[in-house]
Amino acid sequence: METMIQAATLTGYFQVAFKHGINSLELLRQVGIDAVLLTSPEHRLPVTAVCELLERSAAVSGCTTFGLEMAELRQKRDVGAIGLLLAHKRTLREALLAAQQYRHLLNDALGLYIENAGDTVVIREEIISDAPHRARQATELAVGVLTKIFRALLGPNWHPRSVNFTHPEPADSRMHRSFFACPVHFSSEFNGIVCNAADLDAPNPAADLALVRYAESLAAPLNAASPDSLVADVRKAVYLLLPLEQANIDKVAQHLHMSTRTLQRRLDDLDVDFSAVLAGVRHELAVRYLSNPRFSLGRIAALLGYARQASFTRWFSARFGMTPRAWRATRI
Repeated sequence: METMIQAATLTGYFQVAFKHGINSLELLRQVGIDAVLLTSPEHRLPVTAVCELLERSAAVSGCTTFGLEMAELRQKRDVGAIGLLLAHKRTLREALLAAQQYRHLLNDALGLYIENAGDTVVIREEIISDAPHRARQATELAVGVLTKIFRALLGPNWHPRSVNFTHPEPADSRMHRSFFACPVHFSSEFNGIVCNAADLDAPNPAADLALVRYAESLAAPLNAASPDSLVADVRKAVYLLLPLEQANIDKVAQHLHMSTRTLQRRLDDLDVDFSAVLAGVRHELAVRYLSNPRFSLGRIAALLGYARQASFTRWFSARFGMTPRAWRATRI
């Protein structure tokens, strides 16, 4: 089942398209999105169509920062009750937990994971759907919006330690460095933000528990997930945990705030095998990592959860019909 996201994700699309003089209605038609649906933020759109729209818009306009320019226009009110809720949580940590809790309203295709690393934290983000897609612009939009949420809570002068993207650096990355105001690393091992651990628990001067309760009363009835969304949630968790060598069913269940037994039972009810989901994600990530010549085969093996490169090579050869080295040689 195709992962669907709210039309609010495309807030600012028409403004950026107009700025660059492209025919936004024609591009929407090409990817199968009815422009009328964008008039209501609650309408649901296929994530693959949204990602393709942003990629085509960037290509036609010649603007490699199309998604980032959309993020620059984003305001708190653009995501309704969720924006109100996030803006008035007591700390950034509480806001991130709320973003995970209300993910079905915020963006069903967005995976978020907080990784603690001493005095720093890594907030990993992944745009994930049931079909392969190009997601450079959608990823930059998502990381840009998250950065704006951070600044709304911590003040406009807040700066992360770094912002990371798995895709290559564009010919001109000046806007990236201006927008994020920190080192921006491309061809990285993850998409997301690195910041000080203390930032997560700094008090939010605009915190208002009454407004949070009001926003939750509006959001909670709308946050129900369909049974099929469990599979999408498991895939997102595997995407985020696999490079950390934690993509087993116990860790995935913990990430989804349920017991292993409950997760296994619910997957059985859907006739879904966890190992098949894991293998599918590993397949997609293997293609992504091997397409980046900066990653050695040993590093790719580790990112895919293998302690030994030979184990990765055996798995890859069985699945792709050739060794990782041979596959890479035919495509790079």
